[in-house]
Amino acid sequence: MNIIFLSLNLENFKSHQDLAVNFGEVTKITGDNAKGKSSIQEAITFLFYGTDPLGSKLDPTPITYGAEETKVSLLLSIDGKNLLLGRALKKGKAQYYINEVPSKAGDFNELVEKLFDKDLFLSLFNPNYFFSLHWEKQRAMVLQYVTAPANKEVLKELPELQGNRLGELLKKHSLNDIEQIHKENKKKKDKQYIAAQSRTKTLQEQLDQLADPKQDIDSLQVELGAIDKQVRELDNKMDQAFEKNREYDNVRSKILNLQDQIEMSKERWPLLKNEAIDDTCRTCKQPLTEEAVEAVKADKEQRMAEYKEKHNALLKQREELKKQMTELEFKDVSELRNKVAEIDEKGQPLREAIRIHSQYEGLKTQVKNAKADESSTLQALNDSIFVLDSIKAFRAKEAELQSEKVQALFETLSIKLFDQQKNGEIKNTFEIVMDGKEYKKLSLSEGIRAGLELREVLSKQSEAVAPVFIDNAESITSFTQPSGQLITSTVIAGQELKVEAVSQ
Repeated sequence: MNIIFLSLNLENFKSHQDLAVNFGEVTKITGDNAKGKSSIQEAITFLFYGTDPLGSKLDPTPITYGAEETKVSLLLSIDGKNLLLGRALKKGKAQYYINEVPSKAGDFNELVEKLFDKDLFLSLFNPNYFFSLHWEKQRAMVLQYVTAPANKEVLKELPELQGNRLGELLKKHSLNDIEQIHKENKKKKDKQYIAAQSRTKTLQEQLDQLADPKQDIDSLQVELGAIDKQVRELDNKMDQAFEKNREYDNVRSKILNLQDQIEMSKERWPLLKNEAIDDTCRTCKQPLTEEAVEAVKADKEQRMAEYKEKHNALLKQREELKKQMTELEFKDVSELRNKVAEIDEKGQPLREAIRIHSQYEGLKTQVKNAKADESSTLQALNDSIFVLDSIKAFRAKEAELQSEKVQALFETLSIKLFDQQKNGEIKNTFEIVMDGKEYKKLSLSEGIRAGLELREVLSKQSEAVAPVFIDNAESITSFTQPSGQLITSTVIAGQELKVEAVSQ
């Protein structure tokens, strides 16, 4: 975009009741102090934004006289197309004009915003404006047109190990995500490593308290195996004896039970044998017939026969069990039990030795596993530390490369974009230095030269050419001709206001 001012008309603007300014490639404004030179610059920024050249609110009303209306009109060319803009203040109310047509504030402001960015235009128009911005805004404006170094470009500049490691990780995640992942992992592994060290130390102390058993575990186990075999063989014999004794006790129990039944049977016999035969009815006491008496006798004989049959069966069954018992033998296992205890006792020292050996070897294994876990945890921890350090190195190198790109745009100014903290972190900043001095310490002429160089960079990078207004031009004796129209304001003692347009 190429912006050219053609003419400016002021009506009742501050000290100017009626002023017309025609601009050339170079426009020289001269005059003594308080003759309204700076008001010409203020009128232009008031027209666009209602502010002074530094972006502060501006009151354009007359100072030494009264007027109902204040008006500013500017004819300018935008890429070869003329545009006439106007802003007026009548009885405290703002009025706007686009090509002499009264317009709404929204339409006017929208048009101005589409023409050019406010901060960019004011930075191009007023060499001091850029330095009035907050450093973050200054930084953003300078970097807006400078592409950041590509990841591959930065990785190439890092040490090989760091570059390769980050290169693999960047295939899956962004740098910020990688940092977040490994910060969290470092925090977790820090705790795990402390716990792993503590566990290893505790297990090692327990192991150190045990004497190293020198016995051959295989020979101990063989010896104990032989003893256990003897015990098992004796246990088998005892089990067999217990089985025989259970059978013996079972037969004996059956005999005793039968003997009880036989005794009870004997007690019933006299009662049955001596039972009287009644010849009268038990209920009505009437004499029984001969036939009935014979039936009673027959019933008794039958019951006696049944008794003898059952009693003899019990006797026979008892005799069979007694005969069976003679074939059985009750075995005394107390000797076997004592022998088992005696042999098993011989195995106790071996079992204790094997237990101690097993405990020792188990602790050795736990210590080994704990050390392996500690080592793997430390490796994971160190990997995250390495990645985080690599990210710091990446950002430092990225900042360095970006700073080199930006610095290459300037001839005399030094630009600082980053600060490296004590912990290696890179923090954004923005400082402009000229001849080793910060901007705020520059003289008036040095500040103007710094502003001119800065605006040239912004103009080239944004491809926007706008007029520049140098106030207090008498303080700067020489400077490089800026791009775009040049408007200078110079104090000449005793001279009335004079505006001279010069074509080069």
